[in-house]
Parts: sequence; structure tokens; C-alpha cells
Amino acid sequence: MVVVKKKKSKKQLAWRSVATLGVLLVVFCIVIGYRTYVIYQEDLPSFDRLHNIEPALKTRIYAADGTILQEYFNENRVITPLSQMPPYLIDMLLANEDRKFYDHWGLHPKRIIKAFLVNITEGHIAEGASTITQQLARMLFLNRKQTMERKIKEAMTAIKLERTYAKDEIIQMYLNEYYFGRGAYGIAAAARTYFDKRVDELTIDDCAFLVALLPGPGRYSQFEHPEEVEGIRNRALYAYYDWGKLTREEYDSLKALPVGINPPKTEIGSAPYFTEMIRRYLLNKYGEKKLYSGGLKVMTTLDWGLQQVAEEQVRTRLDSIQARIERSYRLGTPAYSMILPDTADSLGDSILVYKQIQGAAIVLNNENGDILAMVGGKDFKQSEWNRAVQSTLQPGSAFKPFIYTAAMDNGYHPSDVFYDNSIKLEIPGAKDWRPHNFDNEFMGRMTLRRGLMLSRNLVAIKLLLKIHPEQAIFYAQKMGITTHLNPVASLAIGTELVRPIELVSAYTVFPNGGIKVPYRSILKIIDRYGNVIEDNSMIQKEEVLSAQTAYIMVSMLQSVLAPGGTGQKARWMGFTRPAGGKTGTSDNFCDNWFVGFTPQITAGVWVGFDDKTSIGKNQTGSTNALPIWAEIMKAAHDTLPALDFEMPDGIVTADVCLESGKLATDRCVEVTTEIFRVEDVPQETCPIHPSKGLYVSPGTSDDRFLAPEDSSDVYRF
Repeated sequence: MVVVKKKKSKKQLAWRSVATLGVLLVVFCIVIGYRTYVIYQEDLPSFDRLHNIEPALKTRIYAADGTILQEYFNENRVITPLSQMPPYLIDMLLANEDRKFYDHWGLHPKRIIKAFLVNITEGHIAEGASTITQQLARMLFLNRKQTMERKIKEAMTAIKLERTYAKDEIIQMYLNEYYFGRGAYGIAAAARTYFDKRVDELTIDDCAFLVALLPGPGRYSQFEHPEEVEGIRNRALYAYYDWGKLTREEYDSLKALPVGINPPKTEIGSAPYFTEMIRRYLLNKYGEKKLYSGGLKVMTTLDWGLQQVAEEQVRTRLDSIQARIERSYRLGTPAYSMILPDTADSLGDSILVYKQIQGAAIVLNNENGDILAMVGGKDFKQSEWNRAVQSTLQPGSAFKPFIYTAAMDNGYHPSDVFYDNSIKLEIPGAKDWRPHNFDNEFMGRMTLRRGLMLSRNLVAIKLLLKIHPEQAIFYAQKMGITTHLNPVASLAIGTELVRPIELVSAYTVFPNGGIKVPYRSILKIIDRYGNVIEDNSMIQKEEVLSAQTAYIMVSMLQSVLAPGGTGQKARWMGFTRPAGGKTGTSDNFCDNWFVGFTPQITAGVWVGFDDKTSIGKNQTGSTNALPIWAEIMKAAHDTLPALDFEMPDGIVTADVCLESGKLATDRCVEVTTEIFRVEDVPQETCPIHPSKGLYVSPGTSDDRFLAPEDSSDVYRF
């Protein structure tokens, strides 16, 4: 039997060829796809990176009451949950960027094919096909280069993202990550930057404008052509209408509205000197990335209300001093004028201007060391140098309390008598020094209390020479002064340099009963996840003086504010709380100080020129610094209970003669009640005014503290 094979038709052969070609094409695509995956796999983000996406967040500095003082960022971004975004914002985004977002798996094949054909036909990139997920992948991990390699990586990363996150999470990340121009990263920053609104306050047309910025934020955010701005907004509105989310009437009404751009006022932030100090601390401890991208919340000690008072008082007083100087000295007077380059002059000519008086103020809580207010200069925009913490300045007589503290702690008493008279110090290798008082006069015999009350330089210098400068330095450093102090006689009148913040902090030891509490500016720091990474709530305390010595010094410094004292002006200005303090004026009236305290608060004020120019003849700490201090302290105590200083155990009082410093008799003319340690109460009665019938031998009087009245008295140093 012969079998005849039926010949295949041409049609069957053609289909077979097509099928074979198709299989080969599929195999080829699979191989190419696999090879592409292998090649790019190591360049794609790992699932671990996808699961731990950390957008850069701004660091915020808060006052103690929660007021935001300052923000630091490389990318101005605040995370906003999807639940806090208006629904029409989401729909506006989908209408303009990816209407099939909730239906695809990261890629939109039909859109890709359509865009491919359109671009081939047009001969250039006329239409994009990237989904929202692809755009997010590009933003997080890739770049904007128009290359085939980037497109492949973008598509593959988008698929990974879809496998890792839910759709709503992708939308939330997209709107919180995307750059909207003008330094605004994320929808919250964009809402604030363009409209000065919160996200939930955005209107439909606001959202249309912001979504319209996404394709070209750098190009569209300059607002050079208002008609172009309205044009891109209206195109976004049309897409929203075209997707069925607006009626025709609503669309026509919205597109007729002007674009309500309302950027917030540019500010340097609140309490700029204080926040700049915080910024430097964060940068040094946590690094640049953590500071500018870590989303830290820094809770500080600052009392925002008191800070505003301090800034206003410093500024007002300095403006008054500046006006006086400019009335007194013509422009061009060398001491008060300076030459600045004229930046507005293309020829680079210079201009002559007045030097600017500067100031600083620090307010501390005695109990915990909290910095309640800090002013570091007249105007942060003009000078960022923080004189409160960065400058080292001559404290003048504001240093004298450390001399007296060392003396009181080593056997001297407020009633001990010294002579305020002329002396000569012979200093090897230097010209003899004849120190003088502020008024160039000498007042003769006086007690140490009165010497401090009236700020007599000669009394302080003699006292320093009795106890030795090294002893005074020891006490100053123990109380908180860290700058180098030379053991010289002029230490008594404050010629050595100190930092204002340390000087004010050291004074808190007096009202704290001898306890040193370091000043602090930060209470705690919280990271982006809510974890406390720094907690300064524990207060470190150290006893550096006996309670008795501290109280004696409080009492002596209260005399400074009493009638006749150098600080009595505070009482004239209406500050009536129990308080102590000390004026300070450096040589040639260059530095003006007042540092003082109550049981609750210690504050210090400095006024002067940065280059040690004289503020003017007879311009003292009482004249310029004390008025600022008094106004700040009145505000600081507005809500505080009135407290007096508590006398510790071991302190007693006794009536003494102001002429001799000994126990008063019934014949003493000037008698005062003085305080002493129990073991230090004088046992001798006044030899100058003995009671009737009392014989006093020539050797009875203890004159170890008396300096001779002879003006030729010489000290070899």
C-alpha cells in the first residue's frame, strides 16, 4: 500500500514560521530581560533600603513653652500623614500624573507603548510614561538623566517598591518627598513656602498650582511671568475636570481666580544668638547630616516671653547710647568712626560710618541653671558674633566679689577696716603702678562691706594683696570661671578676661547657698522616631562654698543696691525684690557691667564696643548696664513669688563700730549690725570708743587689716 504524504499549504508554513519567530522572540526577550536584571541588580536598592527609607527632615529648636525658635535643614521638609491631606490633593495628583495608579503594579504597559509611538512619531520626547511609583523610585534612588540604563533601573525599582509598600504609602511618600521648588521638599513645606498655609488649609486651586509645579519646579517656581503661572495652574485644573472631578461651572470659576501666591516673610528666626549657639552644639556633637536632615526636636530652656523683653531692652538702650555718641562726636572722629567697603558701588569706593555700640545679656534660673534669655549683640543680621558666650571681656569691678569671697572664706569679716588711700606697687620689669579710684579720690578708713558697696578700688587691691592673687583665682575658678587669669594686682579691678556667661553663672553660687549649678541650654533632644537621644533633666550640683560664706557675700552684695551703693539706681527704677549685685566698669570706660541676683534669678548685662573703644567719660555700669538689668529682672519676676534670702545655721549678728570694726560700745558714734559666723564673732570691744571706766592697753587693738594712711605706702609685688 502506498502512503501519499499530503503537502503542507503555504498558509500553514507561514503560520509555523511566525510561531517559531514568536517563540524565539519571547526567548530572546526573556534572556535579554534576565541578563539586564543580572547586570543591574547590584545597582538597584536592596529590600532593606526600601524598607528603611528615611527622607531628610528639618531639625527644630523649641523654647521651653513649645514655641518654635528656629529650623535647620538642607531640604525644607516636614512629614505629613496622608490622613491630614485634603482628598482633592490626592485626586489632583492622580488626575495629572497617573490616573491608573491604583490599578497597575508599578508600570503602565499601555502608557509606555503609547508614549513610545508618540515620541517616535514626533522625533523627540513629547510624552512621558512614568507612573507615580517610577517617579518616586527615580527621586529616591536614581537621577533624571534621560538614558536607557536609568529607565530600566527606574522600572525595576518601581516594581520593587510596589512589592514593598501599599499604594497609600507610596502616595504619602511621594507627596512628602517630592521637590516643589524654592527649597520646599514635600507638600507641607510647599504649602508654607507658596501660600503660608498648613496642608489641610490648601484649596483646590492651591493644590492645582502645587501639582502643576512637579514636572519642572525649578522652571515654574520663579513667577517671572504671571500668565505662565496661571497657565500651568489651569492645565492642572483642566486635567482634574477632564477626570470627572469638577463640573464645567466649577472649572470655569476656579480657572478665573488669580494664583494666590502668599509666601511667608523671610525671618532669621527667634532668639538668633541663642539658637545659633544650639546649632553649633548640635553640629559638633551629632554632625552635619543629623543636624540638617535628621529631623531632631531640640527642647531648650529659653523663656520666650522673657527673651523678647531682654532683646527689646538691650536694643532700646543701645540705640540711646548710639544716638548720644553720634550727637557728641562728628562722623570722622577716629575713635568712633570706621571705613566700610560700599558693596553697592561698582567702583569699590568705601564709606565712612559710625562704630556700633554692642551689648549682651544673660538670664539664668538659679535652681537648675537654665538659660532663660540670651542676647549676644545688637543685631544678629549685622553681626553674628555672640558676645554672651564667645567674647572674653574685662569685667572691671564685677570681678571684685571673687576677691571678697576668698577673703570671707579665709578669716576676714565684712566689718574689717581697711584704708582707701594711695599706694604704689613696685613691679619687677615694669613701671611702678599707682592705682586710683573711679572718682580719683580717697575716702580713708572704711569697712570691707562699705568698700564693696562703694566699689573702692584701693580697698579691693589691698585685700587681694593680703590674701594673694592665687587665692582669688582659685575661688573664681571653683565657682565657674574657666578663662586664664594671671595672678597680678590688677586682678582686683577686673583687668583679666572672662566670658559673660561664666561670670553670670558664677554669681549664682551666692544665692544658691554655695552650690554651683552649671548653666544649661538644652533640656532634651528627640530623634525623628520619638526616641530621646539626649536628656539633661538631671541637675548636677557641687558645693563650692560654705553656706555661711555664700550668705555673707549675699548680704554684702545687697549693700550695693542699698541707698548710696553703686547699684542703688535699680531701686530708683522700681525693682524692689530682695537682691544683690555688682556694677563693673573697666579702665577708660570701655566695658560697662551689672551682674545681680535674687533668690530665684541671676542676670548679667554688658555694654561696650567690640574693639575696646571708650563709651565716653563717666559712662559706667550703673549708667548703661544696670537699667537694662533692672527692666529684665522686673519682667523675670512678674509671675514669681516674692522670696527673701534664707539665713543658714551658723550665722549670728552683732553690733559693731564702723570706725574700728570691733564690738560697739555705748560710746561708739557709728554703729551697725553686722553678720558673722558663730566662731568668728569679734571678742574685742571698740578701742577707739571704750566704755566709761574701761582701760584699753596699747596692744589690745588688732590692726592687722589697717593700711597706713601715709600716701607713700609701698607694696613690692
